[in-house]
Amino acid sequence: MKAKNSATVATGVSVRGPGRADGVWGNGPLLASLGVVAFSLSFPGTVFALDGFGPWTATGLRGVIAAALAGTALLWAHPPVPARHDWAGITVVALGCALGFPLLTTLALQTTSASHSAVVIGALPMATAVISTLRTGNRPSWAFWCAAAAGGAVVVGFALLQSNGVPGIGDLYLVAALVVCAAGYAEGGRLSSRIPGWQVIAWGVLLAAPVNLVVTIAALPMEPVHLSARGVAGLLYIAAASQFLGFVVWYRGMALMGVTRASQLQLMQPLLTLVWAVLLLGEPFSPDVVVAAVLVLACVALTQRTRA
Repeated sequence: MKAKNSATVATGVSVRGPGRADGVWGNGPLLASLGVVAFSLSFPGTVFALDGFGPWTATGLRGVIAAALAGTALLWAHPPVPARHDWAGITVVALGCALGFPLLTTLALQTTSASHSAVVIGALPMATAVISTLRTGNRPSWAFWCAAAAGGAVVVGFALLQSNGVPGIGDLYLVAALVVCAAGYAEGGRLSSRIPGWQVIAWGVLLAAPVNLVVTIAALPMEPVHLSARGVAGLLYIAAASQFLGFVVWYRGMALMGVTRASQLQLMQPLLTLVWAVLLLGEPFSPDVVVAAVLVLACVALTQRTRA
């Protein structure tokens, strides 16, 4: 009985009853894909939020609301507090996923479109795989790296094509966001192999909450707020789905698949965001999207068939 209880704590999946661990919560590709879909709406959601809130206010409120959700979940579940040696990794998650990425991408979206931002951030899977390899010492096969590099090259080349080859201040914000988020993804995926993924992001969001609260208090008097259904809906989405719930399924998927392999599913994220940008934001559709979609999806299929 003790062994079963330990397995439940370590994986977050009940071992009681036949097939419980093989259900949806045990399907790594499905869970990781759900995370990708949730994240693909983050940029449109941020653009919506910026209709009613300033960039610093939106970032701070996003973190505060997410922390309220995470805190409620932790109070309800009463999980054990992470071990001392895990807090360094949780700090990386907090800095990268709960502070750095939300702020930097929000600032970038003031000067760049959601579609352009999506293809720049499309290099995130490669960055995540590199950081994970450096952190864990894993050595994926050369075929895996070649396919991942090809996918990264497609999305980066697409981004440069859209900006006429001249990166702007928004691109610098996006590159910085790319690095810090990749570190958070890699560290969160590593921790999720022994701590349920939802707890990893919940503790990370809570750790970042004091900073986000200070940002909110400081920004509100300086940035005008224009409440609208669009702005509030966008803020609630990026707080609930992008900041917390998306990570719950994403980290669980990474724990089951492995960080480097799961991260390659994110090659589909910029293409999904481009679709949302056209449908929800009215951004112009380019035929280049079709070409990029075929190439990127081919790279995704190849990486998923290549053994690490």
